[in-house]
This record gives sequence, structure tokens and C-alpha cells, in this order.
Amino acid sequence: MKSITQLLVVALVAILVSSCAKIFYSPDAYILANSHRIIAIVPPTVSITAKRNVSAEAMKEQQNTEAISIQKEIYSWILRRKMQGKISQEIQEVITTNAILKKAGFPENPLTTAQLCEVLGVDGILTSNFGLSKPMSTGAAIAEALLSDSRSSTNEVHASLSISDYKNNKLIWNYDYKSSGSLGSTPSKLVDDLMREASLKMPYMN
Repeated sequence: MKSITQLLVVALVAILVSSCAKIFYSPDAYILANSHRIIAIVPPTVSITAKRNVSAEAMKEQQNTEAISIQKEIYSWILRRKMQGKISQEIQEVITTNAILKKAGFPENPLTTAQLCEVLGVDGILTSNFGLSKPMSTGAAIAEALLSDSRSSTNEVHASLSISDYKNNKLIWNYDYKSSGSLGSTPSKLVDDLMREASLKMPYMN
């Protein structure tokens, strides 16, 4: 009886967590997504709650580090699903995407959806934003905790994934998600938790 009760509690928690997600589709989201032959994963915008005793330069460096780590994890996750036959689109390699964007001066030089797709030579782009209360990498998280004398191990995450179409220069899908994890949460676990939920609604998934 106890085990059944525990299972019901777990199920209820899962429902409550999933209800935190907000999803947007354009009316032609699936039609446009299916027309994409190649897509690129743009480095996410990452913001980490500023703490005392942490310089602006150190915070910026940590945000950039987390952004690249998360981008690579998203790429790896989608690539695995492509190998499983669940995604038909080609995925531009991260190293190629980042080299082209750096040459174009992005993100210091802002670009529209159409400009990003044009410079990258893709039909669609996956962009994302991550708001973190603490760094995701274990070493940085421990250092941050020591500096701020934090007693809490919870890392709250607010993530937003978006797919935009080149030809129509518009957003066709957005997934807004909130969750929390332990002090040692990693980009890999964050992305896995996020993508397992988001992929169920992503228009690229077969």
C-alpha cells in the first residue's frame, strides 16, 4: 500500500512539474518545420544570478562557459535522436555554427532571424535562453557557494527554447520551462531533463 501511495505522489509531482511548461505553436509550425533541411543551434543566452564577491568579469566568463556547454549538450541530444530516426533534419555542427557567428560578430553585432539563418546557411534555427540561480558546473557551483556562504543546494532554472523559420522570418515554436536541481547539477542533466519534456512537443520530432 505504501509503495502505491509513493507512486501516486511521484505521478502527481510529475504532472505538477510538467504543468509549469508553456508552449507556443504558430498555425503552420509543423508545415514549416518539416520543410527545413538543415538547422543550426545558436549558443544560448545564459544569465546567472549575481552574487556578492563575484566580479562582473568572472560572472561574464562563467555565463559564456555555461552557454557553450549547454549548446553542445543540446546538439548532442538532438544528434542522438536523429541517429534513432526521430529527427529528419540535418544538424549543423556546433564548431561550424560558432565559427561563422564569431566571424559575423555575433552576438555583439545583433542579427535578425533571417540574417542568422542566411549567414549560417540554414533553413531554421534553435535559440534558447537560460536563467540560472547558480552555475551548473560542479566546480563553479561549489566555488560560488563558498563565496556566497550559501546554505541552499537548490539551483532554480528558467529555460526557453525557440525554433524560428528563415523564409518567413518568424518564430514557429517556443517552449518555456522551469525546474530546480541540486548544487551539482550539470549542463548534461539540465539539457536531458529539459529536452525529454520539450521533445514531446517539438515540431521536428517524428
